[in-house]
Amino acid sequence: MTPDPYQPSWRRTAGAFLILALIALWAGLVVHFSDPVSRWPALAQGVFYVIAGLAWIWILPLRRILAWSETGRWRR
Repeated sequence: MTPDPYQPSWRRTAGAFLILALIALWAGLVVHFSDPVSRWPALAQGVFYVIAGLAWIWILPLRRILAWSETGRWRR
């Protein structure tokens, strides 16, 4: 039997938990603003939630976290 050449890295697990924590933090921030936003017209609310739902992709450093979990470096 040959040894498994793939050695799982702790960085993948840590990166996954870090991403989940950042998503939860972002969701909590959006929920914090939900009360004032609920007084807006429905179309404005929809725009806010679409932007808030997409903005975390660019605001949170997800690409760098993924690169770090794969390579061990923050930049490629």
